[in-house]
Amino acid sequence: MSKKKILINAFNMNCIGHINHGLWTHPRDNSTTFNTLEYWTELAQLLERGLFDGLFIADIVGVYDVYQQSVDVPLKEAIQLPVNDPLLLVSAMAAVTKNLGFGLTANLTYEAPYLFARRMSTLDHLTRGRVGWNIVTGYLDSAAKAMGLTEQVEHDRRYDQADEYLQVLYKLWEGSWENGAVLNDPVQRIYAQPDKVHKIKHAGEFYQVEGYHLCEPSPQRTPVLFQAGSSDRGLVFAGRHAECVFISGQTKAATKVQVDKVRASAVAAGRNPDDIKLFMGLNVIVAPTEAQALAKRDEYLSYASAEAGVAHFSSSTGIDFADYELDEPIQYVKNNAIQSATKVLQNNDWTRRKLLEQHALGGRYITLVGSPEQVADELESWIAETGLDGFNLTRIVTPESYVDFIDLVVPELQRRGSYKTAYDTGSLRQKLFTDGAAHLPERHTGAVFRHNP
Repeated sequence: MSKKKILINAFNMNCIGHINHGLWTHPRDNSTTFNTLEYWTELAQLLERGLFDGLFIADIVGVYDVYQQSVDVPLKEAIQLPVNDPLLLVSAMAAVTKNLGFGLTANLTYEAPYLFARRMSTLDHLTRGRVGWNIVTGYLDSAAKAMGLTEQVEHDRRYDQADEYLQVLYKLWEGSWENGAVLNDPVQRIYAQPDKVHKIKHAGEFYQVEGYHLCEPSPQRTPVLFQAGSSDRGLVFAGRHAECVFISGQTKAATKVQVDKVRASAVAAGRNPDDIKLFMGLNVIVAPTEAQALAKRDEYLSYASAEAGVAHFSSSTGIDFADYELDEPIQYVKNNAIQSATKVLQNNDWTRRKLLEQHALGGRYITLVGSPEQVADELESWIAETGLDGFNLTRIVTPESYVDFIDLVVPELQRRGSYKTAYDTGSLRQKLFTDGAAHLPERHTGAVFRHNP
């Protein structure tokens, strides 16, 4: 029996400081050139050389202004500020690659579904079916105020809105243009057949949409759907809509519980448990020997900013950690920030000192350190013990973190049969799932909106 192949996305963001804060000061880091096309086209080519499944690009609307009630630390340390639009990067990267997928974060709270549907269909056409959408609803009050709201919409209410948003998109992507609507027949002077293109009509609580989808069907119609919510309401949403779920794990036992919950949510929605691929965020520091890897970790630590990491986490939880003395217990507060982040603090046993220790590398993701064999052992162990399908690999030093993984870990995983040696053909959905279908499967809720004459 062949081994389960580990899926790998590069985890990045159209900014300088993403997860591991402070490392932009490292002399070998080039993240301050993120404003250039070359930064992204060269990264895309590198990842394709390493047979990465995708480049997963995070995004945020708003700023991290909870820590010290200011943006001073985020500005000094470039904590996801400045941050540019992720979708505009894709055309350039697609032009220099053939197989790499692109997972794009876009906040539906602030995007009209009619125009967003066109933007994603356009990218799906231009990439020949290599795009996915990471569905987020936002969690920052700074974003809500910047977009004209007085405060953030309540957490579960945001998911109610998201459910309806997806309905509108499914109607546009799946139902507006039938298969075969496009004839492209210059002799008959018929490009598209009018009787096979349909106006959608949606009258809901959040959205009123009447119109035709502006794009002909793209290779995937609906992009691959990513999601990252692990609250109870987020799990219901994931079970209904998500094809890939991104989780943040700290131990294998706790991660397995998360994985099992997500798979159960798919079954509850009438889908198969393996209809969802699960990825965990991860740091990897690898070198030819363990001693060299440990030395590299120590070098990275000397440039990292634990305070910047804690400032980022302040906005994730909605709690200003600067209000607390180093060893004063941090009080859990229920709010509309990221539920999985605030849950960490529920036992009131965290202090600012503990948080600074946890964020020593500038972020709080699990970090694997060692030789290629040691890292491969751990990756295989996480997959086997948790049921994960793969990892979103962060950057610590750019592009060094990815180069090291590609040159050292990928060949070791390939030798073991745990990583592909070539890309499969087809769209991103066809590469990720074994059933070989470019479109949503019939058991997915989006398939209900197809136009079946």
